[in-house]
Amino acid sequence: MPAPRSSLADHGMAVYDYATIRVVPRVETGVFLDVGVVLFCRTRRFLGLEVVCTRERIAAFAPMLEWEEVDEHLRILCAIVEGKGPVGSLGKAEAFHWIVAPHSTVIQASPVHSGLTHDPAATLRRLAAELAGASSL
Repeated sequence: MPAPRSSLADHGMAVYDYATIRVVPRVETGVFLDVGVVLFCRTRRFLGLEVVCTRERIAAFAPMLEWEEVDEHLRILCAIVEGKGPVGSLGKAEAFHWIVAPHSTVIQASPVHSGLTHDPAATLRRLAAELAGASSL
């Protein structure tokens, strides 16, 4: 008789999707700076956004951009993740998909990637540090 299959849940693992959040100063060139990560884990009902961005990094990367504009857009994304506003009130999955949908704006998301985690919040912090932290410049 075959051994029973174990599931990811049996090992405490959960599937998640994530994308980096990018500042794209000139949309037509496609040049970008990763400034954060958004992560969604359906089975853990988790949606989080970690922004790793400073005025100094933006000024060094794209001196033509106004920090206030970038900061305002990032604050809007944070509000959506917190469930605020019309998009945030749609629910975590819908908010995630809205954030990662293609946009022709200064703030964009990368393609979506997937992974496995025990702790979505810790994974979000790790990905943000690795992919968008100051050392990733």
